[in-house]
Amino acid sequence: MAHSRQQRRSDTRQRIQDIALELFAEQGYEKTSLREIAERLGVTKAALYYHFKAKEDIVISLFDDLARPIDEIAEWGRQQPQTLETRLEILRRYSAALRRGAPLFRFMQENQAAVRELSVGATFKHRMLAMTSLMTGPDDPVTDQVRGLTALFAMHAAFFWAHLLDAEEAELSAASLTVATELLTAAHQAREAAAADAAGA
Repeated sequence: MAHSRQQRRSDTRQRIQDIALELFAEQGYEKTSLREIAERLGVTKAALYYHFKAKEDIVISLFDDLARPIDEIAEWGRQQPQTLETRLEILRRYSAALRRGAPLFRFMQENQAAVRELSVGATFKHRMLAMTSLMTGPDDPVTDQVRGLTALFAMHAAFFWAHLLDAEEAELSAASLTVATELLTAAHQAREAAAADAAGA
């Protein structure tokens, strides 16, 4: 019985998040009220307050849900040897996490000013710094460091550049992963070539 109640609470929380993202996309974060979210959801404002006291609480919960798999990826990556294979696996896992969080990334793209004002903006930036540290080493040539950082941020293309490209989200996501893989592989090959030249000198 307790499990059933917990499941209902979890389902309601998910529905609130989904409806809130719909409204944020339709009319913007600033112009959306908790009352409108409750009305679209078909519940009273008091029922909504049981789960979230403010709009920012909903956004924070969405970022927390997205951050959990990203934190897991970063933790996994820190425990692995810093090889090309590790970095490519990090990209694959990150791509999957981003696809699951696609609605939130669309919200970020469409409400950039609001995100900058919310506390989640700084938190997300911190997580991105943790991810970038796994893409490149401090002793890598600057060109390779740029390749590594570009590879990571290329993964966001499916969400931040979708309005510029005539392609479906799934196709853009796959293309982003391909480009990121090529960048990391190129960086690795350049390092190997430089090492071979140094050894032969």
